[in-house]
Amino acid sequence: MPKKNKVKFNICNVHYALLTLGVDGAVSFGTPVAMPGAVSLSLDPNGEPSNFYADGYAYYTVSNNMGYEGDLELAMVPESFRTDVLKEALDENKVLLENANAETENFALLFEFDGDVRKIRHVLYNCSAARPTIESQTNEDEIEVQTETLSITAAPLASGYVKAKTGDGTTDEVYQNWYKSVYLPDAAAGGTSGGDTENGGNSGTDTEGEG
Repeated sequence: MPKKNKVKFNICNVHYALLTLGVDGAVSFGTPVAMPGAVSLSLDPNGEPSNFYADGYAYYTVSNNMGYEGDLELAMVPESFRTDVLKEALDENKVLLENANAETENFALLFEFDGDVRKIRHVLYNCSAARPTIESQTNEDEIEVQTETLSITAAPLASGYVKAKTGDGTTDEVYQNWYKSVYLPDAAAGGTSGGDTENGGNSGTDTEGEG
């Protein structure tokens, strides 16, 4: 029986993978790209259960899982993310240009937390990101590093899937290949496939509290 993590700490190994929707609604992802320099990640659940009252009591509870919203803080947003997701363009002089008419891309966000036994690897399937704030300040007696923060929204896929994470008994194959392709449950086989596959099936989302 595998040992279980008792605690988690630290965030590292952040990646993004571009999301593509086929004409038939099939979901696929590009190869995950590293985003070095993760400082912090804070995501709050979006959507709360609501009660329908009848006969004087809560007759039915409506589930309302709309994903997550929050911030990803990085040392610097990588240029690849700016061009791939935020759709800033490099001109012939390799200058990054921001265009108000550009449409940003959705993506999967992959990351992991350290555990006392094993790292806990996550993927949020359907993310969008807002442009980071432009800010800095003058140097004083000590140099203070100025980080950049992306506001992230993680919405459910059409199938209902929001995220996935490795567990205590996740197979070594899935665990070791987490950053090679985006993990998606295989609707036909019951849930052991990697990325670049058609998304399907009706399932709830993982909302347990290991983080």
